[in-house]
Amino acid sequence: MSEQFDLVKEQLLRERQGLLLEVSDSYETCREIGKDGVPDIGDMSSAAYSRDVLFNVSETKRQRINDIDVVLLQIEKGEYGICMECGEEISPRRMEVRPFSRYCIECKTNIEKFGE
Repeated sequence: MSEQFDLVKEQLLRERQGLLLEVSDSYETCREIGKDGVPDIGDMSSAAYSRDVLFNVSETKRQRINDIDVVLLQIEKGEYGICMECGEEISPRRMEVRPFSRYCIECKTNIEKFGE
């Protein structure tokens, strides 16, 4: 594995750890919302909205963690930077900007256009 891949792996592991902490904090915040006494209907509505927002944020972060896990597996298998659709190398510039890319630009465009 090249030094560049080692750097990418370190960066992704740090990002993954940060996301795990954020998801954990969001989960704890959701559990605490509305536990501060007898709520009125407005408090209950506000608490439900806050939980929904926090859940959606956490879900997005969980998906990002999943994306990072896929890339870490690709690095371990020696497949990092290879398009999962066509098998061609993903441009180094794309990998630099978006290190968790699974597809080259052409395949990603087709997937977005026609679905997976």
